[in-house]
Amino acid sequence: MGNVRSVWEALATQAAMYPERPFVECGGVQLSFADLASRAEAVAGGLASAGAEGGSRIAVIATNRIEYLELMFACARLGCVLVPINIYLKGEFLRHQLADSQPRFVVADDAGCGAVAQVLDDLPVVPQVIALDGASSPLPASLVTAYSELKGNAAPLPPAPVGPASLFSIMYTSGTTGWSKGCMLPHGYYVHVADVLREAWEIDALDHLYTALPLFHLAAQAMVLMVALRQGAYLVLEPTFSASDLSRRWTESAATVFLGTGAMGIAALAAPESEFDRAHRVRLAILIPFSPNDQGRFRERFGVSVYAELYGQTECVPISFSRVSGQRNPLSAGRPAPYLEVAVVDDDDRPVAVGEVGEIVVRPRSPHVMFQGYWRRAEETLHAWSNLWHHTGDYGRFDAEGYLYFVDRKKDAIRRRGENVSSLELEAAIVRHPKIREVAVHAVPSEMTEDEIKACIVLVPGEEATPEELFQFFKQALPYYAIPRYVEIVPELPKNALGRVMKHLLRDRGVTSATWDFQAMGLVVEKGERR
Repeated sequence: MGNVRSVWEALATQAAMYPERPFVECGGVQLSFADLASRAEAVAGGLASAGAEGGSRIAVIATNRIEYLELMFACARLGCVLVPINIYLKGEFLRHQLADSQPRFVVADDAGCGAVAQVLDDLPVVPQVIALDGASSPLPASLVTAYSELKGNAAPLPPAPVGPASLFSIMYTSGTTGWSKGCMLPHGYYVHVADVLREAWEIDALDHLYTALPLFHLAAQAMVLMVALRQGAYLVLEPTFSASDLSRRWTESAATVFLGTGAMGIAALAAPESEFDRAHRVRLAILIPFSPNDQGRFRERFGVSVYAELYGQTECVPISFSRVSGQRNPLSAGRPAPYLEVAVVDDDDRPVAVGEVGEIVVRPRSPHVMFQGYWRRAEETLHAWSNLWHHTGDYGRFDAEGYLYFVDRKKDAIRRRGENVSSLELEAAIVRHPKIREVAVHAVPSEMTEDEIKACIVLVPGEEATPEELFQFFKQALPYYAIPRYVEIVPELPKNALGRVMKHLLRDRGVTSATWDFQAMGLVVEKGERR
């Protein structure tokens, strides 16, 4: 399998070698390698009949489901470009990504169709919508095709001229203060990530991988799905994550490897103890990031080995990692990957001394081990690659043994509930409220993991606002993970001579006695709420 050059070849190879071997289970549906390849070809044929061709962009807004996998590999078969959209995006957040990517088709579940309907009039190019849950939606009937109808109109497909450098996906990331940018990820990158991690994690063909990571993120697509595919292992893909049912589902699915986030690990530890906590077959839990203390608690409760020594981002993953059976330092993010040059530098891109903190920068030693740039953002791509280094925007340090440590984000970004939140996008959405004149958002420490969000708001003169009023607006206009927990109404925002908000002063103030805490007030939005 070493000569596989694309995502489709990875599936086609397994389907030819092990056609009847069960491969993936999601939502009660189980498919073999051959089943998935056959379904993907039918969807690819339907897309081709509807006008899709190599290079056409196809956005997907849906929860984890079998159809998502069909679409992913249909794009790979046809040479189309997959644009995974976070299911919780709405309003300005969703409009930006659809306007930027300008997909030929948007494939969406019922809630996704509703979100698209709200921004349709503001898009420069109106896409054709393929409804996963039927053709009834708030969208104009002329724009909507049922997914079942698409699969029934398959056309014969010639071989797609796809290679490792061919663009496979545009994955949006919100790592800085600016608008979210689409990372251009080639086929070869997906294959490379899978091959590195299946070896590092010592995945066996007899393993049952278990995850609830969402398919609209690279972690689920490349670090889990493609790992299972390249190794010929079995994958249980949950539609949603349930901390209280986790060990029971491990037992029921015969899982041997659990892949999730540190926040999932914390939630599992907070759930009531269960008779299944030690009744499963899981040997390894991959939870990133996860503190050594929490790793110990997880290991003691569930009796599994825990792995968290990996650092990367959508643009390049893994940048550093450890091998499960190799030399490890659980306090670190592992050692730099052999296919990369990794350095820690100062603001002038000069390497800092061992132990000193600087920005983590990387560049490739091999082809197809990183992203190809930002979609329609040539200037920002060049800026990120200044001095022939890709600048991650993260602070880190090396120790004397060559281990890399992630320290903090360099830029004004927020990481909350497993998602990157762009300050600029969030502020642009909040300031649309008619009573709000200005807003500045920033991260504050969380008692769980990652960040909480605080919004400092200047109201229009003469206006007043209540916590309940602003929370309802946030709930309607923002993804659940971007809703600020803290809000403070302030008379003005501190600014420098150029009129730029000095957020470091707001961060230094933190949560004050005048700050509203929506969580303490009982004003919360659960992850499952999309409307």
